[in-house]
Amino acid sequence: MRLRHDPVYPSRRSPILAENVVATSQPLATQAGLSILQQGGNAVDAAIATAAVLTIVEPTGCGLGSDAFCILWDGKQLHGLNASGRAPAAWTPEYFKDGIPEHGWDAVTVPGAVSAWVELSEKFGSLGLSTVLAPAIRYAEDGFIVSPVVGTAWAKGAAVLKDQPGFAETFMPDGRAPKPGERFRNPGAARTLRAIA
Repeated sequence: MRLRHDPVYPSRRSPILAENVVATSQPLATQAGLSILQQGGNAVDAAIATAAVLTIVEPTGCGLGSDAFCILWDGKQLHGLNASGRAPAAWTPEYFKDGIPEHGWDAVTVPGAVSAWVELSEKFGSLGLSTVLAPAIRYAEDGFIVSPVVGTAWAKGAAVLKDQPGFAETFMPDGRAPKPGERFRNPGAARTLRAIA
């Protein structure tokens, strides 16, 4: 059998065949999910651990104030969870007649990710949040090395958000966004995750 050359993917692609797979945009988050599986956790435990680590190691893409959605097959039944933030009762279409602002309280809804983690853990998890959130707590306390992609996005975000209350104190140590290759710690996030756990 002759293999045809594919100019889009010049390297050979091999499928991954395994009992359990965790895939994310960040290796530390992937490792966290795999470590939870190795501790006897199930896919829900691994997904929560992975999501929590992503809030620490990719703060430019998600955070504890994020939303969350889940479609889950438990082996017998399909479950759906919409943990997108609720809007305040005072928000009406007329309130935003001039558009939604890009910054400030009117730019966000009530966060839903943490409520999703709690509900999914209670209904489908096997290890409990204290175990599942431990990797995220560790990266928040001990720090992690900022990757090039996240470091670039972080610098762009910092330029826009630096004057928002609390942003610079948390996300701009030494008065600037961390550069790729630097270690970043977030003790406030560690305390918050401990309280959630």
